[in-house]
Amino acid sequence: MSQDLLKTPLHALHIEMGAKMVPFAGYDMPVQYALGVRKEHIHCREHAGLFDVSHMGQLRLHGENAAKALEALVPVDIIDLPEGKQRYALFTNEQGGLMDDLMVTNFGDHLFVVVNAACKEQDIAHLRANIPADVELEVIEDRALLALQGPEAAAVLATLNPAVADMVFMDAAKMDLAGIECLVSRSGYTGEDGYEISVPEDKAEEFARRLLLKEEVEWIGLGARDSLRLECGLCLYGHDIDTTTTPVEGSLLWAISKPRRADGERAGGFPGADIILDQIATKDVSRKRVGLLGSSKAPVREGAVLFDADDNEIGIVTSGTFGPTKGQPVAMGYVSTVNAAIGTEVFAEVRGKKLPMTVEKMPFVPQRYYRG
Repeated sequence: MSQDLLKTPLHALHIEMGAKMVPFAGYDMPVQYALGVRKEHIHCREHAGLFDVSHMGQLRLHGENAAKALEALVPVDIIDLPEGKQRYALFTNEQGGLMDDLMVTNFGDHLFVVVNAACKEQDIAHLRANIPADVELEVIEDRALLALQGPEAAAVLATLNPAVADMVFMDAAKMDLAGIECLVSRSGYTGEDGYEISVPEDKAEEFARRLLLKEEVEWIGLGARDSLRLECGLCLYGHDIDTTTTPVEGSLLWAISKPRRADGERAGGFPGADIILDQIATKDVSRKRVGLLGSSKAPVREGAVLFDADDNEIGIVTSGTFGPTKGQPVAMGYVSTVNAAIGTEVFAEVRGKKLPMTVEKMPFVPQRYYRG
């Protein structure tokens, strides 16, 4: 292992559990455990999977103008985000491109923000450069982040505090779990019901071990994390969305809050607003992010070039794998708008062969978030 790689507070536990470690976003991270990627994926869909996502950036914004300051950087309603609720947001640039996607929680006396590991330093710099002096940015260095995902996640976590069962999707609360003060949200990135739990780093191993004592719970690595989120149509920043893609091209219109749209009460006011709002109004984009299902057994990976039936190059795959739950190759990528309609047949070039794929509605596997 390169000495330059950072370690999460759970690194020694991953080694002890026989994880295969790989470099990821500057960290030495578990890609899989003894079960293997496919079995880990299925275990999470059927039971409960535990993920170490401590490489993500955890931040706090303090000050009575924190919501207003953050709202100026995202096309999302932050000002009216209720206390105890979480929302998905996007940092945009002046060209309407996406700098990162993030989760924002209103904890009443501050906003709690989770950003992607690979974008952490850039996002911190972006916030520091753009928030006013009366808003304080606190970078949290002493907490781990765990995700417990799957249909049995709620029952498992409720053994540590029954109150978690009363939460619904995107609820968030400070609560005691097994005597440890945690920040808990009912959310995650697998498409399953579940929770993300911020834990003091000196209690992280004790907490993880406590969960792993439950027979329903298995460690899940980055490999299955990727196939789980892909089956449920969820973007991976730096692959499916980046600074060259706008929310409209990225099929993320749902993430642009109504109050920030052209006819909303706080229209625009975020970086790239003119470009993004014009694309929403005119639907004038040359390409769109779409879901793709393969009809052969061969997985189609990121970077595969896409062609139409007349052999014209029309796009590229940005994420792809074999979907263990779907039972066939799943991918997402960008195609020219004229080829983006559901049911369109396209062809992915894999090792010199053109494999047929069909543009399909995402998610490929139904999302099972608990909405009460």
